[in-house]
Amino acid sequence: MEQECGKEKGISRIDSGSTHGWFVRGYKNGKTFSKLFSDLKCGGSEKALDLARVYRDKLHTELEKIDTRPRGRRIAYRDARNSTGVLGVCKTRKKGPNGTISEVYSVTWRPEPGVQKCTSYSIKKYGDKSAFRLAVAHRRKMLREIYGPGIFRKMASRSGQVAELEAGE
Repeated sequence: MEQECGKEKGISRIDSGSTHGWFVRGYKNGKTFSKLFSDLKCGGSEKALDLARVYRDKLHTELEKIDTRPRGRRIAYRDARNSTGVLGVCKTRKKGPNGTISEVYSVTWRPEPGVQKCTSYSIKKYGDKSAFRLAVAHRRKMLREIYGPGIFRKMASRSGQVAELEAGE
């Protein structure tokens, strides 16, 4: 009766504390559909697994009938790992073709889903403050091209930085 790896797609066993049973999960358009089949309520582990299988098959049939919604572009508003204060801009070291290492502000953006672009501004060439300002300006230009001019208001309303973002717009 032990579940073989991969044989029961969408069904997993839960044996935790006072909870013992089979857990069924299905996903569609970012939503999770789930149900637990308790050993105690179903009259044993074997019966619970049989009921879980029937439910899983019915659930998957129902989920297939639902139209798949195309995924929209997700906009990141903040990231705890960010150290510059501007998403998509980071201070890093870059190795040149002759092997020299230089400090730069690197800028990244995604012009379309699955594609990432980047460029960098040399701190040695522009100075720390100017390189950072150029990197931020480039990032803002790319966001404006991708999402339109309203992107900064949308981001500001989400993150509470209205004055700071409008000053740079």
